[in-house]
Amino acid sequence: MVVAYLSLGSNMGDRLAHLRGAIDMVGESHGVRIKRFSSVYETEPVGVVEQADFYNMVIEIETELLPRELLGLAHEIEASLKRKREVRWGPRTIDIDILLYDELAIDEEGLKIPHSEMLNRAFILIPLAEIEPDVLLPGNGSVGRYLDKVAGQRVKKIGSLNLGAV
Repeated sequence: MVVAYLSLGSNMGDRLAHLRGAIDMVGESHGVRIKRFSSVYETEPVGVVEQADFYNMVIEIETELLPRELLGLAHEIEASLKRKREVRWGPRTIDIDILLYDELAIDEEGLKIPHSEMLNRAFILIPLAEIEPDVLLPGNGSVGRYLDKVAGQRVKKIGSLNLGAV
């Protein structure tokens, strides 16, 4: 089992229900165990700004899935929650990204770990730092050292999903 971190975001429909649904599906997946999850944060969109604000969070998992298998699981969950990939950075019911997978650095077609934009996104760094401020980014030190870089991005803590013990 390896430790991985996933970012979840939603800005269409019942955003909290989409986050809960994604977490339920991750937790019910063979070879995956959820360890911890952050609070939910409301954040402004990046890229296409003419859209609703997002609800974002990060979960820490233990998994025996290989990185490509984990990516496949993320895409299956997105599809089951009716995600449509019509506009890059556009509105979506759910978005699941692999942030970190153990201490691996992967740069392949369709799979980049650590996530290529995570150091520029408060909606990733703040919830990640909430659950594991000392997590090391391959070749870059701990997540905490990047929080100042994203300080100007609007991130508002909404609260917990009240999922109970994991």
